[in-house]
Amino acid sequence: MHQPEPILHPVRLTDLRPTQMTVGLREVARKRRQWRDRVLRDGPEFLGQHMIPAVRGPGGRLWMIDAHHLARALYDEGVEAVLVRIVADLDGLPGRLFRTYMDNRGWLHPFDAAGRRRPHKAIPKTIGDLTDDPYRSLAGELRRAGGYAKDATPYAEFLWADYLRRHVGTHLIADDFEQAVQQALTLANADGASYLPGWAGVHD
Repeated sequence: MHQPEPILHPVRLTDLRPTQMTVGLREVARKRRQWRDRVLRDGPEFLGQHMIPAVRGPGGRLWMIDAHHLARALYDEGVEAVLVRIVADLDGLPGRLFRTYMDNRGWLHPFDAAGRRRPHKAIPKTIGDLTDDPYRSLAGELRRAGGYAKDATPYAEFLWADYLRRHVGTHLIADDFEQAVQQALTLANADGASYLPGWAGVHD
């Protein structure tokens, strides 16, 4: 496998294939606000500093392996194209082998908004079709509140989302998000969360 170079020309957001099924729409809304604050001042520079990491798959299609929330925010704001950084060229693999390889590398997350694993083909084909997982938004806000440290583990926030899914009611997230964050902070320090990436609880 040769080491690919960044794509220095814009790629249409609608041409990028997601590698997950959901996003946290609260997270997307936050990134949309950030984009609006910056677009008039340094929009082109911002896009140049936030290249979307992707894998080139069968047929030359580009599969984004991170930054889904940013991509969805830009898509919802009407941005048509972004710069892409290719991290692997797997164009020569047939479809089934490609998806298996991606899954084994931790580059696919075929889990729905209830945390259930689904077939690879259930992953939406476009960024605009990603559905909402409110627990992913809660996990993101928990990290920013200091509940756990940023970690390089693939889909670390989704692991935290699944932990919180078992302990925080959906009604609380919908009705009082700030209180849900406070409950999540308590849960994040518990021993039961010690297996999660970035856990910041007290070690014996």
